[in-house]
Amino acid sequence: MTDTRRRVKLYALNADRQWDDRGTGHVSSAYVDRLKGISLLVRAESDGSLLLESKIQPDTAYQKQQDTLIVWSEGDNFDLALSFQEKAGCDEIWEKICQVQGKDPSVEITQDIVEESEDERFDDMSDSAPPIELPSCELSRLEDISELISNCLSSPMRKEKLAAAIESEGYIRKLLNLFHMCEDLENYEGLHHLYDIFKNIFLLNKNALFEVMFSDDVIFDVVGCLEYDPSCITRKKHREYLKQQAKFREAIPIRNTELLSKIHQTFRVQYIQDVVLPTPSVFEDNMLGTLNSFIFFNKVEIVSLVQEDEKFLTELFAMLTDVNTLDSKRRDLVLFLKEFCNYSQNLQPQAKETFYKTLTNLGILAALEITLAMDDQKTKTASIDILTYIVEYSPSFVREYTLQQSNNTHEDQILLNIVIEQMICDTDPELGGAVQLMGVLRILLDPENMLAQVNKSEKTDFLNFFYKHSVQILIAPLLENTAHGEPQKEDYQTVQLLGLILELLSFCVEHHTYHIKNCILNKDLLRRILVLMKSTHKFLVLCALRFMRKLIALKDEFYNRYIIKGNLFAPVVDAFVRNNGRYNLLDSAIIEMFEFIKLEDIKTLCSHVVENYGKSLDDIGYVQTFKTLKSRYDQHQDKLKDRDRNTLESVPSILRNSRYRRDQRQLDEEEEMWFNEEDDFDDNETMVTSNTSDILSKKLDTDLDSIGKIIEKNTDTNGPKINNNSSQKATVLNNNANSGTALALPTTNTENKSALFKRSLVDYEGGDSDEEEEESGEVTKRARLS
Repeated sequence: MTDTRRRVKLYALNADRQWDDRGTGHVSSAYVDRLKGISLLVRAESDGSLLLESKIQPDTAYQKQQDTLIVWSEGDNFDLALSFQEKAGCDEIWEKICQVQGKDPSVEITQDIVEESEDERFDDMSDSAPPIELPSCELSRLEDISELISNCLSSPMRKEKLAAAIESEGYIRKLLNLFHMCEDLENYEGLHHLYDIFKNIFLLNKNALFEVMFSDDVIFDVVGCLEYDPSCITRKKHREYLKQQAKFREAIPIRNTELLSKIHQTFRVQYIQDVVLPTPSVFEDNMLGTLNSFIFFNKVEIVSLVQEDEKFLTELFAMLTDVNTLDSKRRDLVLFLKEFCNYSQNLQPQAKETFYKTLTNLGILAALEITLAMDDQKTKTASIDILTYIVEYSPSFVREYTLQQSNNTHEDQILLNIVIEQMICDTDPELGGAVQLMGVLRILLDPENMLAQVNKSEKTDFLNFFYKHSVQILIAPLLENTAHGEPQKEDYQTVQLLGLILELLSFCVEHHTYHIKNCILNKDLLRRILVLMKSTHKFLVLCALRFMRKLIALKDEFYNRYIIKGNLFAPVVDAFVRNNGRYNLLDSAIIEMFEFIKLEDIKTLCSHVVENYGKSLDDIGYVQTFKTLKSRYDQHQDKLKDRDRNTLESVPSILRNSRYRRDQRQLDEEEEMWFNEEDDFDDNETMVTSNTSDILSKKLDTDLDSIGKIIEKNTDTNGPKINNNSSQKATVLNNNANSGTALALPTTNTENKSALFKRSLVDYEGGDSDEEEEESGEVTKRARLS
């Protein structure tokens, strides 16, 4: 179908009172057997599928708005709207609806709307109830007019009758003539009455009246009436602002007169709603729904008209990226784009996706690379707003563009790095732009909104790119300010920036894994961050502490060992001691961190804290955290001693049954014990514990005789041969065999015992002797030591 007169967009009002776009198609009216009546049919423009099939009910209230809109309700909470491309098509369908309902097509609404709560009250009132008679429009009757309109607001039926009377009698223009007279005569009493009258006309919530009040020749007079608020001593100069200060700038000449008119009208109506009209009370909040709809559909229409004009947008982006464009001109172009993107927020998801794809294809991100780096503050702020709109809707657009740049663009010119640079270099004392850009980076780095595509992972590729090409730019101010063990700059702007960087890094620690871990360990980042614990700005001290808390919360043994090896609790304990028990947020935050270590029973950190900082923390008695930590540590040490004692007592049996394998569960427990020790070790050195060696020596002195007898008996019964090479070094693997370290056995004073011990640990020569051992009756079958 090529008839554009019947081309429409179908909208439905959702539960949030927002209009959802249900598709574009062509509307017709026809008799439907299934519905037993004339119905409105909308078939999709794309595939001809049926978008709407709605019977024209005789009692449904259809409303015609803005010459191209037909709105009605189906059921209690289901509102529909048809937005026509052409006025002629809207008039045709409106006449058909009025014909079915037996109404005059000249009316703007076919039925009186009665709210559900008012149904019973007006059951006895017919549609033929007499209309409201308005007082003659004279200066002496302004008070009566104001009182009448005010009294009608409480009744939906009277509101309908009043709106119909005002429209049919052209009452608005008559009232505005009185407004001019009152201003000329400086009749402030009359002006105050006119303020109340027009404020209440807005609350009638009728589109037909809005069409009159918002027409080009009337709207400024309506605004003038609303300047004389009786509750204000001085007059508000809204007209002066709209005519003189709010200047319309055409970044590129707009040749479409309809678009130009809509832009002017929408700005003025938005200003009336946001600034001129008083803030609605709780009872008036839902009485301006039609005004919201008026603005909504105007914005949708403006975006559609601009988007359809390919020549206009192409010219705009060409001028925006042209190096010869003046900065003032480029600023106007960016401000126009910002408003354009702002209006696009009214679009439905499908239309919004098309909108942003159009901008991306035209080169919006390449243009932002230029405008973000400009010195002009208005241009930069508007560019940040545009980027925020794009990233909030589809961060994947920006990520994909960034990854495409990685192969053919210098690092300094990559959009992501430009964003980080502008965040770092924000000259605003309050860092408003930096805060907004930090939010943009946070969205881009959030794995929750990264898509896993068929042949590649967006998450992996983008994070690899960020940590390879961008993270060093982000942390550069942090490293520079902590290079000498003390904060170098303590001005408010610098510490605010460092706080933002720490907040973003804390987010990365929480949501990224090995990427941020490599960065922290390779650059010794936590040590540099904890330098900020010496800052005089408490919020920055808390930011640094929060970063460390995020690391500890992961309970990652790599981070724990890094903290222990670097003695990184020292700055925290120093800050805690300096705070001297003051009841503040810093005190609570530090205690909470140690409380977490206690509750989660992180043994390595617990032992490190008690052994290294126990003396400093022993005197803290107003909380039980540190006493409990010490108690946990003591219990853990007791368990270690008991286990060592049990292990040593079992050495002879291990030696005696040297071909048995150890229980795998026992091995796991022993490995855990090994890795939970806080002593640093080197893989290239053998650890020797003197106490363990002494105890083992005494034990071996008492038991080696019996071991020797068993070995000699095995030899006498044709057992395997024993290598008596005394030059071979004797060692026995300790219980942590898998850790790659060995425990050297001490020599004894008894030469015979030492020799026997050495003989018991050498490899057997020859084959398996299990059968011979069974025949001897002395030793049962044993598995080989692996």
